[in-house]
Amino acid sequence: MTQNSILNHSRALEGVHGVQVAPHSPFDLTETTQNEDFHTSTGRTSTTEANQQLLMQIEIYNNVHTTNLLLTCTRRLWHQRPACLRPIHCSISCHGDQNLAERFANVVTSIPFIALGIHAPRKNINSKLYANSLIGVGVASSMYHSSRGRLRKFLRWVDYTMIATTTVCLSMALRNENPKLLMAASAIFLPVNPMMVSVIHTGMMEVAFAKRALKDPDLRMAHTVHKMSSLIGCMLFVADDLFPKTPYLHAAWHLAAAVGVGTCNKLLE
Repeated sequence: MTQNSILNHSRALEGVHGVQVAPHSPFDLTETTQNEDFHTSTGRTSTTEANQQLLMQIEIYNNVHTTNLLLTCTRRLWHQRPACLRPIHCSISCHGDQNLAERFANVVTSIPFIALGIHAPRKNINSKLYANSLIGVGVASSMYHSSRGRLRKFLRWVDYTMIATTTVCLSMALRNENPKLLMAASAIFLPVNPMMVSVIHTGMMEVAFAKRALKDPDLRMAHTVHKMSSLIGCMLFVADDLFPKTPYLHAAWHLAAAVGVGTCNKLLE
C-alpha cells in the first residue's frame, strides 16, 4: 500500500461520525521501544554501580574497623607487658646515697671493678672487650654515685647499661659462637632494658661455670666462692630495693658482686 492510498483511506474515514484519525508514523513504535530499552538499560547500570560503591564502602569500613581493633589490642598488650620488658626508670632522687659517708663508700667500692678489669685475662679480642667493659662498670658506677641533679638520672642508665654490656662481653668471651638471634636481641634491648639483658647472660654464664667446674677440679673452689658471693649479692640487691633507707647496703652489694666477678675471671685463664 502506497502513501497516497493511506491518505485517501484516512480522508474517507474522516467523514464517518465519531471517528477521528490522528496522524501516525510507522516509526513511532520502533522509536518508543528503543527509548524504553535505553532507559531500562540505564537504570540497571546505575543500580549495579550503586551496589558496587556500597560494597566498596562496606569493605573499607570493615578494614578500618579491623585495623583500629588491632591497634587497640596492641596498645593494651604493650601497656600490660611485664616489668622485664619495660625500660628502666630512675628518678633524680634514686636511693643509695643518703649522705656523704654513704656516697663515699659507694664510690670506693666501685674501684675494685676497675682493678678486676685491669688484671683480667686478655687472650683474644673478646676477652679484651670483657676486661675493658669491667673498667667501664667501675667508672660508670663511680660517676653515678658521685653525681647530683638531673645528670644523676642519665648516669644511672649508663651504670645499668655498662653492667649489661659486661655480661654480653663475658658470654662472647666464654663461647666462640653465640646464637645470632640472641645477640641481635641483646643489642636491641641493651639500651632499653639492660636489666633483662644482664639476667639472661648472667644465667648463661652460671650454666657455663657449673659445667666447667664439674670437669675441672681446679675450678671447684672458685665456683663454690662464686655461688656464695652470688647468693649474698642477690640478697643484698633485693634488700637494697626493699629497704632503701638502710645505709651501706648498696656498698655491700658492690663488694659481693666484685668477688663474684673475680671468680668469673678464672674461667678465662
